[in-house]
Amino acid sequence: MNNELLNIKLDEYMQMEQLLSDPKTANDTKKYKEISKKYSEMTLLAEKIRQIFNVRKSIDENSELLKTEKDSEMKGLITDETKQLKMLEETILSEIKVLLIPKDPNDDRNVLFEIRAGTGGEEAALFAAVLFRMYKKYAENKGFAVEQIDFHPTELGGFKEMIFGIKGKNAYGTFKFESGVHRVQRVPTTENSGRIHTSAVTVAVLPEVEDVELDIAEKEFKIDIFHASGAGGQNVNKVATAVRITHLPTNTVVVCQDERSQHKNREKAMRIMKARLYEQKVKEQQAEISKSRKDLVGTGDRSERIRTYNYPERRVTDHRIPITLYRLEAIVDGDLDDLVIPLRDEDNKRKLMELA
Repeated sequence: MNNELLNIKLDEYMQMEQLLSDPKTANDTKKYKEISKKYSEMTLLAEKIRQIFNVRKSIDENSELLKTEKDSEMKGLITDETKQLKMLEETILSEIKVLLIPKDPNDDRNVLFEIRAGTGGEEAALFAAVLFRMYKKYAENKGFAVEQIDFHPTELGGFKEMIFGIKGKNAYGTFKFESGVHRVQRVPTTENSGRIHTSAVTVAVLPEVEDVELDIAEKEFKIDIFHASGAGGQNVNKVATAVRITHLPTNTVVVCQDERSQHKNREKAMRIMKARLYEQKVKEQQAEISKSRKDLVGTGDRSERIRTYNYPERRVTDHRIPITLYRLEAIVDGDLDDLVIPLRDEDNKRKLMELA
C-alpha cells in the first residue's frame, strides 16, 4: 500500500479535525455529530498511518546508512534492525487494511429479531424457543439489553413467532449474519418411534431505524384495533388492545398484542413495521448496486438455509463458510463466538478483496 493513499486518508482525518474546531460546525448540531462520529472512527487509522510512516522512514534511513557504513558488525546490526522494522511494517499494514474496510452504517444500530417456526409443526415451534433462549443468553453475556416485544406460544412451550429487541453498541454488527433458515435434526419429544426429524425455523435480523430515515406518509398506514387472543388475563376479553398495522403500498402487515395497553402495542408494532420497511429499502438499493454479486457469508436473506443443528451428532454446521463444530450444547446455551466471529472475519476478507 503506497504512501499516496495513506496520505489521502490522513489528510481527510486532519480536515475533519479542523472542521470540528470551526465555530460554524459547532453551531450545526447534526453536522457536528456526523463529523465527530467519523472522526472518532478514523482516529485509530490515523495513528496507524503515522506509525507506518515512521517505520518506513527508519527503513529508508537504514538503507542509506548501509551504503556508507564500513564496519561489518555495525552493518549486521543495521540489517537485523531493518528486518525487524519490515516485519513491524507488515503487521501495521495488515491492521490498516482492516481499518480501511468500509463500515456498515447499520452496525451500531439496535436490532429487532423475528423468529418464526417453519417446517416441522410443534417441533419447529419448540426449536424456535431454543433459538430465542440462545440469542438471549448470548446477548446478555455480551452486555446487550434484551426486550421481548411480541410472541405467540404453543401448548408445549414453543413459539410460533417470537419478536424481541436487542439494544447496545454494535448490536446489528454482532447479529446481522444470523438471518436465514436454521435447520434442526433431532428426535422430537412427541415422537415415539425414535426417528430423527428435520424441522426449520426462520430468523430475520432487522436494524432499528429512526423516523427521519424513512419518508413515509401517515396515509400509507391502515391501523386496526381488536381484542387480543390467548394469554392476558381478564383484560383480554374486556378491552380491545391488540393492534394491526398495514402498510398499504407494500401490503406489509404487523400485529402486536403482547401488551395490555393499546398505546404500547401500537408503539411496538410501528417499530417492527419501520424496521421491515427499512430492510426492504436497503435490499432494493443493494440489488440496484449489484444484481449478480453474492456475499461469501450469504445474502442474509431469511429464505436462505444458513445453519444446521444436529442433536444426535452434537454438531452445528454453518453452510456459508463452511464450519462444523461438535459442541452443540454450549452453542445453544449461548456460546456463539465460534460462529459469529468467523462469519464477521469472512465478511472482512471479502471486503478486503473488493478493496484490492
